[in-house]
Amino acid sequence: MLVDAVAEQNQLAGVGLGLRWEFLDDVLDRDQPIDVAFFEVSPENYMRRGGYYPEALERLGESYRFVTHGLTLSLGAVDPPAADYLDELQREVRRLNSPWHSDHLCLSTAGSLVLHELLPLKLCEATAQRCADRLRAIQDRLGVPMAFENISWYAHPGAQELSEADFISLVLERSGCGLLLDVNNVYVNSLNHGFDAAHFIAQLPLDRVMQLHIAGHFTRDDGLVIDTHGARVIDPVLKLLTSTVESTGPVPVLLERDNNIPPLPDLLAELNVVRRAYDAGLAASRGRP
Repeated sequence: MLVDAVAEQNQLAGVGLGLRWEFLDDVLDRDQPIDVAFFEVSPENYMRRGGYYPEALERLGESYRFVTHGLTLSLGAVDPPAADYLDELQREVRRLNSPWHSDHLCLSTAGSLVLHELLPLKLCEATAQRCADRLRAIQDRLGVPMAFENISWYAHPGAQELSEADFISLVLERSGCGLLLDVNNVYVNSLNHGFDAAHFIAQLPLDRVMQLHIAGHFTRDDGLVIDTHGARVIDPVLKLLTSTVESTGPVPVLLERDNNIPPLPDLLAELNVVRRAYDAGLAASRGRP
């Protein structure tokens, strides 16, 4: 399925924006489409929902491409996702004509309880195998390629048997799925856990990257860096994006802004800043042997 996604990657290459209800009407009311490569949609916000928002999403789909990115598959959980949830997810992914679906490499459920948190997994071979098996099963069920996202995390559960980069690489190898590489998450983790972000990214199989994420974060008074998606992307993260794109080439990039969402013109101005960093990476990529 990853081979089938390559053509879609080329079509969507550029900088997209996470769709939020705060500016949905502003986009729909415009006479001309805004300059975004695509909108990323969390299908859980629209599944089993009637009324205005699903209808508005269909109207938006007349002018823009969608890529779906989930929140609740809980890829590292012991219990698999509920069958009825997967059925609803499949219908929504197909309705939005998403070329692939992604979710987080994390734990976000306990049995039937949804935790509303993206919790880190134990970095060991057994967990990697469980995640890989889960990804393959979900990919078969949804009928589109699957990708998983590396998360920001603040403490590791128990003894760490693998490095995070080796863990991600092992899940990729055994699942055959793609990687949604969140550059900001790598940067946040590098500050909190004391490693070099660029070196971490260089350890990953970057030919498996299907999409990139970039966002802003917040630093507390005690120095802990929190991944909030509620601020502008800072220069070091933009530079990390540029160097990453130099290695990956033209893959889709998504600007996430989930909190403290500014007016749409300000958000589009930030998207242009991200686009310049992305274009710089593409230019460097074309100059490589």
